Amino acid sequence: MWFKNLTLFRFTEPFAGDAQSLQAALERAVFRPCGSQDLQTHGWVAPLGGDEGALAHAVAGYLLVCLQTEDKLLPASVIRDAVDERVEEVEAREARKVRRKEKEAIKDAVLLELLPRAFVRRRRLYAYIDTRGGWLVVNGTPGRAVDDFTSALRKVLGTLPIAPLRLVDAPAAVMTGWLAGTQALPAGFELGDACELRDAGEEGGIVRCRGQDLAADEVRGHLEAGKQVTRVAVAWAQRLACELADDLCVRRLRFLDLVQEQLDDVAAETAAEEMDARFALMTHEFAEFIPALLAAFGGEAPAAA
Repeated sequence: MWFKNLTLFRFTEPFAGDAQSLQAALERAVFRPCGSQDLQTHGWVAPLGGDEGALAHAVAGYLLVCLQTEDKLLPASVIRDAVDERVEEVEAREARKVRRKEKEAIKDAVLLELLPRAFVRRRRLYAYIDTRGGWLVVNGTPGRAVDDFTSALRKVLGTLPIAPLRLVDAPAAVMTGWLAGTQALPAGFELGDACELRDAGEEGGIVRCRGQDLAADEVRGHLEAGKQVTRVAVAWAQRLACELADDLCVRRLRFLDLVQEQLDDVAAETAAEEMDARFALMTHEFAEFIPALLAAFGGEAPAAA
């Protein structure tokens, strides 16, 4: 249940739903496994597990949901080899060249034959809606999976008035100032031992450091040469550690001993109860961390007119 990455979306209008209305919406697109001819399916499942569990799990104004995706795995090389074999058979048998249109038809036939025997992969993507703070927090990094999640949520709700996080200060400039010593770290934040530095040019070099003293001369030398920080490891309030990135995503997030000890004090008798306790504790921590993160980069930028 611990989120490993945070992609934040700001609701541009207050989220008007509650657990009951969200549950009803998600029930319209419950997950179903791939059929024999499906390449992919996705749908909503109970985030705490179980066939009878709620699709929208509510705790203190936070609504947890989970989108499950199932893919058929058909390597392109397998399809290509099967198509080439069929084409060779036709050309040898009929002493003629197989043209492009016929080859496409052969490929479609090969897919129909291979799909029922393909391996299946399942993935889950969790997110929660902070109804009071006005956030959609997705446990993923920017890309297709997150885009598919927001599209699926928008489809069942009919509308999803969200916008990507926008900050007053450019993250790369702020993080570069932290490492260069020209800008003080905000209260509660400490530098970790990993960073990524890039030249400003399109073909600029990239330097990645792990297990490195970020105040060392070699790091400072790269900064003096004009590189900017695009990712840096930090710890916050002795409660969590993560990597902050210039795309505004929080990566490699992990909770530190103070939080883990709080969870150890919870008496959970079932896996669902433990997941519920983790979710409640996690959202409580994020309710403190997200405002501190925004303040570290000058706060949220005003909405575009």
